[in-house]
Amino acid sequence: MAKVINDEKLIEEILSRGVEQIYPDKETFKRVLMSGKVIKLYCGFDPTGPVLHIGHGNQLRKLAQFQKLGHEVIFLIGDFTGMVGDPSGKVSARVQLTRAQILKNLKGYKKQASGILDFSGKNAAKVMFNSKWHRKLKFDDVMNLASKFTVQRLLERDMFQIRIKEGKPIYLSEFMYPVLQGYDCVAMDVDLEIGGSDQTFNMLAGRDLMKTLKNKEKFVLTLKLLTDPTGKKMGKTEGNMITLVDSGQEMFGKVMSWTDEMIIIGFETCTDLPTDEINKIAAEMKDGANPRDAKIKLAFEIVKLYRGEKEAEAVKENFIKVFSQKEKPEQVESYKVKSEKLIDILVETNLAPSRSDAKRLIEQGGVKIDDQVISDINYTLDPGEHLIQKGKRFFIKVII
Repeated sequence: MAKVINDEKLIEEILSRGVEQIYPDKETFKRVLMSGKVIKLYCGFDPTGPVLHIGHGNQLRKLAQFQKLGHEVIFLIGDFTGMVGDPSGKVSARVQLTRAQILKNLKGYKKQASGILDFSGKNAAKVMFNSKWHRKLKFDDVMNLASKFTVQRLLERDMFQIRIKEGKPIYLSEFMYPVLQGYDCVAMDVDLEIGGSDQTFNMLAGRDLMKTLKNKEKFVLTLKLLTDPTGKKMGKTEGNMITLVDSGQEMFGKVMSWTDEMIIIGFETCTDLPTDEINKIAAEMKDGANPRDAKIKLAFEIVKLYRGEKEAEAVKENFIKVFSQKEKPEQVESYKVKSEKLIDILVETNLAPSRSDAKRLIEQGGVKIDDQVISDINYTLDPGEHLIQKGKRFFIKVII
């Protein structure tokens, strides 16, 4: 086990940067970290899709900060809870996933997380699966856990109140989700849980369960969410996520589509730029500086973090050349495609996530082939090499 670092300035930064709240309170937890005690902490990731996104990346980066201090980090994959479905923030019930779907989705999770967490060495992060303990529970065990919660408490959740008002169903399995997540803490005997602020209810449920069953304090650290002006978080459900498998060009382009209101919170939560530099950018914007320049800086910092400085410099230069100087990019990704149909090509090259999205993109005039807008959803390309442009920012070359 690596030696624990208890540098007060560093700990203060970790407990403040991008942090929404700490339970029971920041000062109590800070004293524990300053004591030099090794703590065990985790964050859970339900594999409801095959890729992790930048919101997950922020959580992984916070785990990595504790790992670098010398603490014991657990990367928990919710292969059991993922089948149940977390109701947090959902005004309609989730579509339940099968065991086979969950196992397929989680295949790439460790590899994606390994760009942030260290899974080797003296203080390697551990990968755990919550099916290990949940599948062993007997019905009387489940009933005992359920007896620690009240229906009134669970019904306090805002999304349940919305569903009741709108006459939408609330399934018993959704009620049980905080119980299951809470039991994760007990099974792993952790000292700290990290998660987005939308997970506060579930994490506090685990804190209560830890006190009841183990008479032990479990700290909870909630992270600020990156949201658009309507309050929707960047994630899979909203369809506007930056994934950890996106290319640098895709990451850069997506950041440039964010609203100006997201720039400063984006710097705080999604980059390692020093706080004093972020404050300077905020002051400059307040004094009338062009938000686009700050957004270019934000996009550069995010790409640098996940794809390295060399790629970040290249995509930044490409962006400025294409959109400031109105030139086409000199280098674009090239694909050998199997189909001649435009709809199939858009899906195959990931310019569109599905055929229905590809159809809508074409109908809305969002696709150009060799500088010509294509609005025919049945369009087929001739054999040869073609430049396809999606919207203003994305270019690819296809070879048929």
